[in-house]
Amino acid sequence: MGSRTVGRGGRSLGGGLVVAVAGCLAGALTACGAGGGHGAAKPTASGAGAGASSAVAARGGTIGAPGSACRLPVTFALAKNWKPESTVPDSTGSTSSPGSTGSSGSAAPDDDLAAEIADALLHQGPVTAVCEVDAKPAGHIGFLRVWTGEPGAADARSVLASFVGAEKGAAHATYRTFTTGGLSGTEVEYRVTSEILEETKTERALAVTTPDGPVVVHLGGLDDEEHRAMLPAYELAKSTLRVTAH
Repeated sequence: MGSRTVGRGGRSLGGGLVVAVAGCLAGALTACGAGGGHGAAKPTASGAGAGASSAVAARGGTIGAPGSACRLPVTFALAKNWKPESTVPDSTGSTSSPGSTGSSGSAAPDDDLAAEIADALLHQGPVTAVCEVDAKPAGHIGFLRVWTGEPGAADARSVLASFVGAEKGAAHATYRTFTTGGLSGTEVEYRVTSEILEETKTERALAVTTPDGPVVVHLGGLDDEEHRAMLPAYELAKSTLRVTAH
């Protein structure tokens, strides 16, 4: 389909978010659930264990530092051809696209409702989505997403547990600790069942705490096959994770 869709796994949270949500509200539920123009989802297979190793992808750019596509409390390397995009609203707080308002400049009711849904999608547990890295240019259907939270006393494990607990259909979570670049964090692999699509797939995420607050890096995917194919990009991000220098 021509526009980017909204949701978890293989669906975009950024870009034309309000327009996409409005399309869902208009009845394009199948398009919003299926992702990426592939039609029906492929059958899923069982995911690898949380402790399973994976190859590291070829390195492309880096995000997180000032001047990069997404300014973050951490920096990490991106897989080659993966495209980052900030999901933080502009300085006006608007996420609507040109042409979505009338001559008076006020948003239409449908746009207001879509914006409310979009805002809800951008929050999960104690963190907010601030950046998504699209795998489509590299030939995959999915995103590596970064979520951040406010500074506090919560450790990485509790932040990650709250993040997973806030995702509808999440179950069978397996946690483990890891260290990288002077950071200690927690990683989780879990299964998510979609009532709409009637399928279950693997997702994983990691969390670290920084002076600027917790950071969650999440990898979904259209299905288990896509998830496994994107693991090298996730492993690259994890192995190059560093606190952003001030």
